[in-house]
Amino acid sequence: MSESEPELGLGLISEVSKFQVQVVFPASEATRIFSTENAPLKRVIYSQGDVIHSNSGLTFAIETVEESEGLFVYRCAEDCILESELSELSNFGKPEERLLQGQVDPSEAFALRYKTLSAYSEAKQSPVAGFLGGRIDLIPHQLFIAHEVAARQCPRVLLSDEVGLGKTIEACLVLHRLLITQRASRVLILVPDSLVHQWFVELYRRFNLWFTIMDAERCSAIALSSEQGNPFLEEQLVICSVDSLTKVERWAEAVAQVDWDLLIVDEAHHYEWNPDYVSEEYALVEALSQKSQGLILLTATPEQMGIEGHFARLRLLDPNRYPDLNQFIAEQKQYEVVADIANAVYSKKPLTKKAKEQLNRILGDVSDSELRALVEDREGLLEALVDRFGTGRVIFRNAREDLKGFPERRAMPHALRWTKRLSVDEVKLRIEGEFKREFLNQEDSLEYNFKQDPRVHWLIDFLKMHPREKVLLICKTREKVEALHASILELLNIKLAVFHEELSLIQRDRNAAYFAEPEGAQILLCSEIGSEGRNFQFAHHLVLLDLPLNPELLEQRIGRLDRIGQTETIKIHIPYIEGSWIELLFKWHHEALGGIEHSLKGGHVFYELFKEELIELGKASASQIDFNAKKVEALLLTSREKRVAIEQNLTRGQNCLMAINSYRPNKAAQVVDAVRQCDVDVTLESLMHQLFDFFGVTVDKLGAKKYLLTPEHVYTESFPSLPETGMVVSFDRVESLAREDLGFLTWDHPMVRGAMDLMIGSEQGNASLVVWKKFNPKVPPLMLECLFILECVAPVQLHVDRFMPPSPVRVLLDIKGENCTGQYSFKTLQSETIDEAVFRLKESPDVLRALIPKLLESAHIYADKEKSVRIETAFKKAHGYLSHERLRLTELKKINPNVSKKEIESAKTEEVQVTAAIKKAQLRLDSVRLILNNPDLK
Repeated sequence: MSESEPELGLGLISEVSKFQVQVVFPASEATRIFSTENAPLKRVIYSQGDVIHSNSGLTFAIETVEESEGLFVYRCAEDCILESELSELSNFGKPEERLLQGQVDPSEAFALRYKTLSAYSEAKQSPVAGFLGGRIDLIPHQLFIAHEVAARQCPRVLLSDEVGLGKTIEACLVLHRLLITQRASRVLILVPDSLVHQWFVELYRRFNLWFTIMDAERCSAIALSSEQGNPFLEEQLVICSVDSLTKVERWAEAVAQVDWDLLIVDEAHHYEWNPDYVSEEYALVEALSQKSQGLILLTATPEQMGIEGHFARLRLLDPNRYPDLNQFIAEQKQYEVVADIANAVYSKKPLTKKAKEQLNRILGDVSDSELRALVEDREGLLEALVDRFGTGRVIFRNAREDLKGFPERRAMPHALRWTKRLSVDEVKLRIEGEFKREFLNQEDSLEYNFKQDPRVHWLIDFLKMHPREKVLLICKTREKVEALHASILELLNIKLAVFHEELSLIQRDRNAAYFAEPEGAQILLCSEIGSEGRNFQFAHHLVLLDLPLNPELLEQRIGRLDRIGQTETIKIHIPYIEGSWIELLFKWHHEALGGIEHSLKGGHVFYELFKEELIELGKASASQIDFNAKKVEALLLTSREKRVAIEQNLTRGQNCLMAINSYRPNKAAQVVDAVRQCDVDVTLESLMHQLFDFFGVTVDKLGAKKYLLTPEHVYTESFPSLPETGMVVSFDRVESLAREDLGFLTWDHPMVRGAMDLMIGSEQGNASLVVWKKFNPKVPPLMLECLFILECVAPVQLHVDRFMPPSPVRVLLDIKGENCTGQYSFKTLQSETIDEAVFRLKESPDVLRALIPKLLESAHIYADKEKSVRIETAFKKAHGYLSHERLRLTELKKINPNVSKKEIESAKTEEVQVTAAIKKAQLRLDSVRLILNNPDLK
């Protein structure tokens, strides 16, 4: 048995090596690998008189115990059960033996064990388990999405909030809840090369999750020492870049052989697919998506690759639902009527008679009374509409305009004239060269040269005037960054860092960290690779030395600063030579599209509509554009009119349904409130102080809810997650966010869960002997207090803990075996009794050995009654919830093809398996306390 996880049931040793032992737990369908040096394993050995069960259903009381070839054989008359044939559901806790043998613990240990068991049960069934431990602000839309996605049996979704709204946090919250509730154990995260270390650090810093970075070098090293030769089978939590897999075919094949519980793909829009071409990267992601139970795709730009790219990502989520591109395009035009009604319901506007007639047609034939009830229940109606139509179930997209708390964005153009340092012809030549290199891909055009360039001189002056300000500069290419770097250092002695694709991942991370330091680099020069994924919200100045054609890419650049948590107005500086190509792009983005100071909807549409016309204007006059020319004026006017029309169209139809589905304030508030209640509850802090004291952790108070923990007096081999040098911890979310060097202790933290496992998984406190402080003739001379654990042994991915977590059942009996649980509370016994000397047990050992088994038998009878009540309650709760979800999905399937057959089948299987597991819940005696009433204490 695993002493730290007894609820797994009886296990079998399946594999042993010099350093590791592998144990299979058949009843819970779990496998654990332990270090041979400190495995929390205890061999289960039964004695004569014990009642045992076999997997075949045989049950008897043991008469003799034999040993054959290292295995015990238990016999009774003509029957025998081999040790390896024991039922995995067997009850193997024997605290009563410790009591009878005088191996008792202080009453405080018994009380702490009970408190820990109760807290453990509460933590297991918490609806916000996994959302508590993130070192994050409680932002409603993020927690709403995480709650909605993590509640699904097969979470396969596209997270596409606008840049800066926290898609990574949403994905991590879902991941953390699935791991905490053990519905996922093997996870793969695929990211671009530039974001590997950022994801690694965020997962560890914010969620205490330690992932393994699998690059080609590490894969090779692990494969050499792996018996299976597949490095991805050796690790449970893996981060990998797509490039590192596609470059080496062997590793691409290896990773695709593994069955993943969850696959997360960041920047999913990078991987190309259309009916005539499939990129190597997309093919790999597709193969992995088919091997993964859950799939989360992240992209801030769901339309960046056009309708084909949008469809390509949806077919990864469910290829059966999205088999044909043309069919998908046709579907998109059918949602306006539904969206109009949903928008009216969401805005709490009265429905017109026409809207009610349309609603009746949409929902099918419903009676007048049913329709009235639906209209009155606006939240229910809204959920029905969004759930049943469109891709609302698989796509989550929030926009800034629908949320609050974002800073202002201010466009700050800087028109620059020719200078005497360079001739007009030289300046024109440079600008034309930049245009040809960056937009016509003519590599043989003029090399970058910023010496005497007016844009660089403007930048130098700006840096001198703002010496304490952090400045992020983004431009298109690495070569441009390097040329800028050289020119700036010639003119100004300044702390400067660069960030481009030719740097190693580690060097990029170091340079970004140097920029983030208060006394670090004043300016960071980035190529386009710095436009994605990075968080530079501590800076308030963004310099764009050039502008991209695609408005979506411009939004990505601005999104490095325009993020949740930005505290000041973002100043977006665009220095340009008057009359140049960059001025034309500025006027197009800012004056025609409004995409610099506001987040533009449908940016890719404008790119496809106007890119050729813009390029042609650039070819004709890249270095000197006449803004009064009819072609230029017509372009800006047409773009402005198109923007108004597209924005009106996108606020209706499918986008409206997506927006409503992505954030429901009422539901979000419930999740946020539940987390806040846990944050302010003092139960955790009180419990941890008792556990620290019990295991010898030295605690020094540093402030309100803040403590220094040191392990020098710890008497166990180690205390979970506590380094030898000690650590400072806080139970306060606000302080933990401000101080990343603090450990943020919540019910999700590995130290908290590890400490509870350490207490429950050991024998500490499972047997105690106490006596009343004063003799009371009304109190029985002897009482036995029994703490049973009611638990389900079931596959962890079923998450039965939602309905029936391992929970303590307390039974108190007098010497006659009568139930007196209600007469003496646990608190009363704890306050009115003191520890008794062990010799009291030895005064009449035969009497106790005869008495206690009978009392335990009676205790089991009373506990069984409570067990039946709890099983019935849990069964009704599980059946009600799961059958409702199954029926909902079945009905939705008739209307919304987004509901897959697999999802419905999974819901059916889950309902059957969860309810069956609950019915088989068993009691396990966890701890006993003998209470004596001593006449000598009158």
